[in-house]
Amino acid sequence: MSIPRPVSESAESAARSTEQKPAARSGARSESRAAAKDTAKEAKPRAASRAKAKPAEPAPAAAARAVAPAQAAEQPAPAEPVRATTALPAAVSAAFPAGPVDARSAEEAELPQGRFLDRERSWLAFNERVLELAEDPNVPLLERAKFLAIFASNLDEFFMVRVAGLKRRIATGVAQRSASGLQPREVLDQIWRRSRELMARHAATFQQEVLPDLASEGIELVRWAELAETEQARLHTLFRQQIFPVLTPLAVDPAHPFPYISGLSLNLAVVVRNPVSGHKHFARVKVPQLLTRFLEASPQRFVPLEDVIGAHLEELFPGMEVLAHHAFRVTRNEDLEVEEDDTENILKALEKELMRRRFGPPVRLEVEESIDPYILDLLVRELNITEAEVFPLPGPLDLTGLFGIADLDRPELRYPKFVAGTARGLTDVESATLPDIFAAMRERDVLLHHPYDSFSTSVQAFLEQAAADPHVLAIKQTLYRTSGDSPIVDALTDAAESGKQVLVLVEIKARFDEQANIKWARKLEEAGCHVVYGLVGLKTHCKLSLVVRQEGDTLRRYSHVGTGNYHPKTARLYEDLGLLTADPQVGADLSDLFNRLSGYSRRESYRRLLTAPRGLRDGLVARINGEIAHHRAGRPAFVKIKVNSIVDEVVIDALYRASQAGVPVDVWVRGICAIRPGVPGLSENIRVRSILGRFLEHSRVFVFGNGGDPEVWIGSSDMMHRNLDRRIEALVRVTDPAHRAELNGLLDLGLSDETDSWHLGADGTWTRHAQDAEGRPLRHVQDLLIDSRRRNRGSAAAR
Repeated sequence: MSIPRPVSESAESAARSTEQKPAARSGARSESRAAAKDTAKEAKPRAASRAKAKPAEPAPAAAARAVAPAQAAEQPAPAEPVRATTALPAAVSAAFPAGPVDARSAEEAELPQGRFLDRERSWLAFNERVLELAEDPNVPLLERAKFLAIFASNLDEFFMVRVAGLKRRIATGVAQRSASGLQPREVLDQIWRRSRELMARHAATFQQEVLPDLASEGIELVRWAELAETEQARLHTLFRQQIFPVLTPLAVDPAHPFPYISGLSLNLAVVVRNPVSGHKHFARVKVPQLLTRFLEASPQRFVPLEDVIGAHLEELFPGMEVLAHHAFRVTRNEDLEVEEDDTENILKALEKELMRRRFGPPVRLEVEESIDPYILDLLVRELNITEAEVFPLPGPLDLTGLFGIADLDRPELRYPKFVAGTARGLTDVESATLPDIFAAMRERDVLLHHPYDSFSTSVQAFLEQAAADPHVLAIKQTLYRTSGDSPIVDALTDAAESGKQVLVLVEIKARFDEQANIKWARKLEEAGCHVVYGLVGLKTHCKLSLVVRQEGDTLRRYSHVGTGNYHPKTARLYEDLGLLTADPQVGADLSDLFNRLSGYSRRESYRRLLTAPRGLRDGLVARINGEIAHHRAGRPAFVKIKVNSIVDEVVIDALYRASQAGVPVDVWVRGICAIRPGVPGLSENIRVRSILGRFLEHSRVFVFGNGGDPEVWIGSSDMMHRNLDRRIEALVRVTDPAHRAELNGLLDLGLSDETDSWHLGADGTWTRHAQDAEGRPLRHVQDLLIDSRRRNRGSAAAR
């Protein structure tokens, strides 16, 4: 699935553990309760899918256009039945049981077993697409190094969360068969096998392709023995002055038990011998995480930090003979489990759980291929892991350190620089300095497309102007992730300090950003903001901002609904959409939703919003069913979806039934996809595409043909169980005809066979289509959008 790491939202802030002995805890009972909760979370949507195996007839066209699904009352008469078939390609026939053709209508026919791709394998396929970008010689060289780092960072998080959770459920006996039909142990075995293959390919890409190409450009990553004497002398001095003082060698003997190895830390396993007694001893040296991963020995020549430490081990163990040293790295379970129902203070409970995160059980051990078997046996025994969890690799380990190399000041080896401009809907307003955001919003809705449209001159300016405007009475804001020095937080604190009413919904459980969110939540509280942490048991993931302004004798509400976080830094690297609007309906919806989040309210229907956990799934399924009715009536009908991930069985089954009825369905997904497209009789009308590139494709868009009057929604929710059942999410209906056409055109561009993308096959295999039939490279959708923005800017300047 954090950028400068454009393919993993949370990798950039992944917490690094410190070394401490585990605190006493009721481990078995806690693990069992957490595992049972995990299983319940995953089983609930599948049960819902089975319960909806025979859905109601699709709503009529008028109901399909309605915002609240509850308004769909009358049902159309059933059309002529659509014949279903279970005939499948040979590549996937084994996944489906043989059976006769079902002549019932598409709505009544049972859908075949094995129709869902496995979630975990799909995620590994996503990370393989990241790796393919690192392997692509047409990608700028330093960007290839960055994609290698992204792959490594993504895989770290996958093991810390997904693999750890699966192991926990298996160990406690509460794991269930997945929606794909695989047993938990089968899934785990496949993860280990496929991860091993991908990690080996990742290391080979670095060693055999990127490393030599970097050297040809004058950027050398070398080992200690390859350094010149002058370079070694310089690093001798650096070691004594800046590295040696922070190192702590830890011996292992009867008086010194095996030390705790913190998650994701790089370590040296050292074997020393006492020259007097001749006894061998084991010691561990942790490579400091706060120091630069690759040290510059001379201009543009770098050496791994562990090599420098390894060359000076005799200074750490004076009087001992250093016989060998080997690098190793441990990944631990670092997912959080906060029992909100059992605590009155979520903040304190989360802080306590963050301390526990440091001591999660190991789920992976990476070692250098050259490691001594005795040392490996010792590590496996002391860490209590299996051979399947050991991954021998060529050094250096931990290639997340390539982020530092990718940031070198070599612009000719990076993507061409792109500077975002102010959104068109804002530049039309006359202003001597920054655009008057409120004046623009009074004129029209403004559709924002980041990073092509500047975040700082739109969303950030909206909140900064609201904070400074004496006519603004109140600001209400959700925050899921933001930067440590965020101008958004500064604007909110300025507003509170000036006497405005400021409500901030802070999601302190945003994975791997919990500690940072706790910090600035307290900063907001100290400034006088009303800070709340949402609803018990639900993460607040929606991206909403509401400003209430006094204008004469009336109050006007100004709103922003987005697909991405209020994070100025990632807004330059994440592709996201947002809507700035002064529409009274949206303002009223946001007021109602904020009241639900901060107080006591059971409102679940809105005017221009669809919200989770209740309403969003049903609302989308009602609209998918509406497309079936339109198609049968001979009206234009289609479904187009752009999301990060789609695994929800209820939504996917609705798409299958639409496909069976003849409705074209197009899905643009960045990460996980459980749909099997192109299966005769099931999904031959479904196409699935994926696009990865310099920007992380993060927006969520839903377009329905709606009989020729397309209905378009944007918002925060992916089609995942967690989004639809365990999070507060919001989609907003886009009403401006020009905006609807623009978003429909965006999806057409990304889904076109004329743009660079990956295509998903029925067997779960992704195939990259980067060239046309004549072998010419296809344009990337992000490059096309950049060119379009530059042309528009040039035309505006000429006028």
